[in-house]
Amino acid sequence: MNVLLIPEDFRNDQYILKPLFSRLFRTIDRPATVKVCQDPLLGGVGEALKPKRLTEIVQRYEGMIDIFILCVDRDGMAGRRQRLDQIEKKFAQAGTFFAVNAWEEMETWLLAGLRLPRSWRWADVRAEVHVKERYFEPLVARRRLSDAPGGGRKPLGEEASGRISAIRQKCPEDFDRLAERLEAVV
Repeated sequence: MNVLLIPEDFRNDQYILKPLFSRLFRTIDRPATVKVCQDPLLGGVGEALKPKRLTEIVQRYEGMIDIFILCVDRDGMAGRRQRLDQIEKKFAQAGTFFAVNAWEEMETWLLAGLRLPRSWRWADVRAEVHVKERYFEPLVARRRLSDAPGGGRKPLGEEASGRISAIRQKCPEDFDRLAERLEAVV
């Protein structure tokens, strides 16, 4: 099975998404070849939510991809899920197309799979809109990973992928919900 992850901006998100989804598919007993869409570079959530841009991607990769997964940040936008539901409906006939928003940023999924400093409460991390700045970047600095690929995302993404069950448990509204939907179709 071939899966194409469509991030709002692959340059950093690829280091989180590819290891997490590769491991997720293995844990649901459906190994997959997981690729991250790098052409075109969407460059932000605004472009990633445009039907015209998504149509371009689906048409380019149709026939080579079994499952498309659009991954964007929620960024505190309460209506983002409804917008993603509309996008899924539009692409329903194109094959298997899923859309998910990380609550609040992709880095939240990564943090959910890591052992965090004892002074951090998960409820605070999960409630924070600016997870990247408030929690992810301080953790990267603390671990001295700022110079690693993706600003520390590559080594931390690989580490977090070993704890998919923790990510599913800590991120029920987004990551686990998508995982359940994927289990139902594969």
